[in-house]
Order: sequence, then structure tokens, then C-alpha cells
Amino acid sequence: MAKGCSNQNKPQNCCPVDLIGGKYKALILWNLVGKTLRFSDLQREVTAATPRMLTKQLRELEEDGLLSRKVYAVVPPKVEYSLTELGESLRPILESMYIWGTAFLHKQGRTPCCSMKELPKIQEH
Repeated sequence: MAKGCSNQNKPQNCCPVDLIGGKYKALILWNLVGKTLRFSDLQREVTAATPRMLTKQLRELEEDGLLSRKVYAVVPPKVEYSLTELGESLRPILESMYIWGTAFLHKQGRTPCCSMKELPKIQEH
């Protein structure tokens, strides 16, 4: 979360991009679309983030209402992360970023090399 943008502080002024603009936030959100993952799963997907930085980014996303954190009272501790309805509403934005970025890299003769893979299509009821 950018300085001054957390729900906790309830600032009057905040840049909307700051909500997902952290170094690993878009990648975290992408990996949680339609899924529930444990911290260790997210570490495997967001390999460049240190555990401390991943924890920080997860906390900020939770404070901003984009993801939920469920703690199970077991030993060893079990914590699961999933997107809230608000977080899931970012899917079209994240998909557009993925499509644009992939096309941009291909035009430069480069290959995307992160954990972002095309999301499964949404099934309409």
C-alpha cells in the first residue's frame, strides 16, 4: 500500500493506482484470481519477493479490502489467502495488463518470465 492509502488511516486523498501499485501486488492478485493459496504457495509463485516483502504486500492488500486472510487454529499454523469480491473485480484490469505486457514483450523479441500465465476463461451461467 502506498503511504497514506490504507483503510486503517482512511485518508481523504489517495492515488487509485497505489492500491495495486506495490512491487508485487499485481502478481499476488493475479495468482489469487479464482483461487485460495497458502503463504508457501504464494512464495513459490512470487519468487523474487522476500518473505518479509511478501508479508508486507499481503497485509496492505488485506487492509485495502482486496484480499482476505483466513487463519486456522492448528499447529503448525495454517493461513490461506483469497481475493474478496472487490479483489476479484480487478480481474479484467489484470487480464488487460497481462495481454498488453505479453504483446509488448513479444514485439521486442522477449518472452515473459514470471509466474503469470493466461487465466482460465470465466464460465457464464
